[in-house]
Order: sequence, then C-alpha cells, then structure tokens
Amino acid sequence: MTEEKPSSMTLLHEAHDSMLQHVEKGSRKIRSLAVVTIAVTVLLGLSFVSQLVLPFEGVTSVTVNLGDPLFMGLELVELVLVIAWLYVGISDYRFTTKLASQVREVRAAEADIMKKHGLES
Repeated sequence: MTEEKPSSMTLLHEAHDSMLQHVEKGSRKIRSLAVVTIAVTVLLGLSFVSQLVLPFEGVTSVTVNLGDPLFMGLELVELVLVIAWLYVGISDYRFTTKLASQVREVRAAEADIMKKHGLES
C-alpha cells in the first residue's frame, strides 16, 4: 500500500486552522484575565475615591484599631485581590509568550510548505 501525501493546500489549510484555534483560545484567556483585572481596578478605584471624599465629610484624621476583626478581614480581602492581580499579570505574560512562540512555529511551517512546493510569494 502506498501512503498518499497530503497536498500543499491541505497542509496550509491545517496550519491556518491550527493557528486560528490558538488565537481563539487565546482570546478567551485574555478576556477572562481582563475581567479579573477590571474587577480589581474597580475595587481599588472605589477605595481611593472613598479616601479622597473623607476630608470633605469633615473627617481629617482616623484612628485605626489594627486588631479589629473587620479591618483584618478587609486586609485579607485586599491581599487576595493583590494575589489575583499578580496571577493575572503572570498568566498574561506566560500566555502571550507561548502564543507568540506558537505563531512563529506556524509561520515557519507555512514558509517551509510554500518553499517545498514552489509557492513562495
């Protein structure tokens, strides 16, 4: 039995399909990472705005009980948000690095196919 070689157009189509799948997967990841970043940004923005409004409400100094369970809980929530934001940044960096590498591989494979079949542009 002889094995039939796929045509250059079939290989090119498969390479483009693979690239599109990677881009679509990447788009979903970036969208979900953006949602997390937006949520953290909104919460931090509201926190800063509340601090700016206090002097206009007549509060010029605040005494903070660092042992207050509510205060400690809020600090823990802020810490979780900071960790989530760090995760978003690291994940985004790793993802974009991997995506760029995959795109280079697909383009190199496409160039090889074009060169082998004399279809260079």
